[in-house]
This record gives sequence, C-alpha cells and structure tokens, in this order.
Amino acid sequence: MFYRVFFVFSFLALALLNASDIKNLDSFFGNFKQTITSDSKSVIEYNGKVFIKKSGKILWQYETPIKKNVYIDNNMAIVDEPELEQAIFTKLDNEINIIKLLNEAKKIDNENYVSTINGIKYNIKASADKVSKITYKDELDNQVAINFLNIVQNGEISDEIFKFIIPSNYDVIRK
Repeated sequence: MFYRVFFVFSFLALALLNASDIKNLDSFFGNFKQTITSDSKSVIEYNGKVFIKKSGKILWQYETPIKKNVYIDNNMAIVDEPELEQAIFTKLDNEINIIKLLNEAKKIDNENYVSTINGIKYNIKASADKVSKITYKDELDNQVAINFLNIVQNGEISDEIFKFIIPSNYDVIRK
C-alpha cells in the first residue's frame, strides 16, 4: 500500500512540474519531511531529499528513519533498500492519467491548489511560486503531509543521479 500511494504522489509531483500556474518548471529538488498520521494518531516521520525532472525522472532519497531510494522513470520504479540489500523493480500501472490530472488541477487562491486522482484529494500549497507542502488522506485513512524545504526550481540536475546500479550482493525482486 505504501508503494501505491507513494507512486501516486510521485506522479502528482511530476504533474506539478508541468502545471502552468507554477511557472513552467523543468526541475525541482530539495529536502522533504513526510509525516504520516494514522487514524489511531500514531505518527511516523520520514526525511530525505527529492529530485524531479520534467522528463519523468524522479528520485526520492529517504534518509530517516531508514535509508531507502526510490527511482522512477516514467512507468518504471526501482525501490533500493540498502539495509535489506535488495532492489524491487516494479512496472507502474497506466491507470494514472497525468493529462487528466493537469486538466483537473484547480487553483484555489494565490497559494493553494486542489487535485484529485484515483479518488484521493491532494491539497497543494505553493509559496512564492514554489511548492512547499502537499497534504492528503491515503486509502488507509492515514493523514499524509509532505513539507518541502530548501527547494530549488529549474536548477541543473544531472541524469546520472537517476541511474541505479545493482550492487552484486543485492537480491533483486521483480513485481
């Protein structure tokens, strides 16, 4: 379930790069803090870095509480779990229609946008034309908030950062 919601969010983030209200972004990178609060009020917090290119390449580098890298290249995802010495390769479903998402994204006011994909409503906050926060309730009724910090928009990101080389000691799982 984590991966499905994560991939939906990744497509939403990619779509934001294409949204005309946020100044024709070609790239987006910075730090993130993701907080997931369950309906029983237990909280887990993830911190790391995110790199997104308009071409469809995305890298989420989770640093705490565990190290994990999630590489996305259009409809292919790789979850690199160094602590487990494994890589999970997944082909993403085509059910996420980015064009539909873009056409339905609505600007609420100068800083707030709303978009719905697969029945999940995403609230997006942009300050000074930079995406600063995305909140939503996932399919398990968890409240998810992702805050972006130290964001650089349209900065140079080398394609090399998006290449994953499988270490020889890794188990490879294909889904």
